[in-house]
Amino acid sequence: MACVVLSLCAPIVALADQPTALPPEPAPEETLDKKIAIWRFDALGIDPEIVQRLETLFRMELGRLDRQPIPTPRAIERATSDKERECTGEEKCLATIGKRLGVDLVVTGTVGSLGDNYVLTIKAVDVATAKSQKIQSEPLRGSPDDMIDSVRVAAYTLLAPAQLHGAVQIQTDLVGAEVSLDGKELGKTPLANQGVIGKLALGRHKLRVAARNYEPIEQDVDVHFQKVSPVVVHLLPSEVLPTGPVVRRDAPPFYERTWFVVAVGVAVVAIGAWAGYCSGYIGHVTSADGRTVSSCHL
Repeated sequence: MACVVLSLCAPIVALADQPTALPPEPAPEETLDKKIAIWRFDALGIDPEIVQRLETLFRMELGRLDRQPIPTPRAIERATSDKERECTGEEKCLATIGKRLGVDLVVTGTVGSLGDNYVLTIKAVDVATAKSQKIQSEPLRGSPDDMIDSVRVAAYTLLAPAQLHGAVQIQTDLVGAEVSLDGKELGKTPLANQGVIGKLALGRHKLRVAARNYEPIEQDVDVHFQKVSPVVVHLLPSEVLPTGPVVRRDAPPFYERTWFVVAVGVAVVAIGAWAGYCSGYIGHVTSADGRTVSSCHL
């Protein structure tokens, strides 16, 4: 089965490119033993041509999973009656069709629009018991072509859930960085197998890359089905701060500060000068009643 690859290396954390598909890996031990027939996909408020494309893709995915050849639409038409071909997805009629085709499972589906969204529903009917198993995608926005991945994942979810896994490829430009994924230690870079960690569940995982004297990187990474999701990471050197006891210095009171001491000295000198001046100069002034008084004039 194909893997999802995640690359780490270069400046800061960033998504490098959009995920791209990988060629499938052979996994004969995981192929299905049951015989499968695909009835049809019905269009509900959506272009039938688009639904036909999705059905064709679904057939291709099941063809990779099943060891037995899947009956073609023409073979199904030849093996069924006019009344049976009117089956709209009920378990009983699909089980009858499955018995005519000599298969173990009959798979059918619908693709409908819900406003601006599309919803994919797939059902697999067990021919022996006429019981069904159904899955439904989350509402999907955008172009109907965006449903292609959902169709592929749905095929594996319904019939081969053990194969719903991907991989990450972890690389960095620093030797000896410690790598962990979802809290599990993977070792130091460069990792074995070119950094490829396989058979991871689809969805989001938490990656951590750390090294001494470097700022650690913690990044959420998304593992996609049969996709390559490259992510670029570069560890930056951390700043080393000085250590030692902290000494607290309180500010001195205002009367100990230089400006205050200088100001007081200047004032004292000025007062002394004025006193000396007055002591050496005494003037005489005659008051209004004819008396004489002394005074000091600055």
